[in-house]
Amino acid sequence: QVQLVESGGGLVQAGGSLRLSCAASGRSFGTYAVGWFRQVPGKDREFVATISWTGGSTYVADSASGRFTISRDNAKNTVSLQMNSLKPEDTAVYYCAATKDYGLGYLTRTDDYDNWGQGTQVTVSS
Repeated sequence: QVQLVESGGGLVQAGGSLRLSCAASGRSFGTYAVGWFRQVPGKDREFVATISWTGGSTYVADSASGRFTISRDNAKNTVSLQMNSLKPEDTAVYYCAATKDYGLGYLTRTDDYDNWGQGTQVTVSS
């Protein structure tokens, strides 16, 4: 089990950038695949991006492809989500999630993950 804490959310104008961070407790974080999801009120949690335990494999949802980049630093127990060219429709609470996985990752379902952070609000104004 790991505990996850997201940070970096806030209010930004359309076209701007934000960098979200997910900080994890636990010495074995390097063995966890990590994903970012987002959720708006009344809708299901939506997959955004995922990264494998080594960082060698990443996958970004079509809605964020070309704008968002996921990366990790296992020495610092952190995973980051760089979000550029933000749009109002990116407004949501963003959640970091993790699960032990030694594969290539590509874990895109909420059921794939068993550790979740509390979320950080991202608001993009038009």
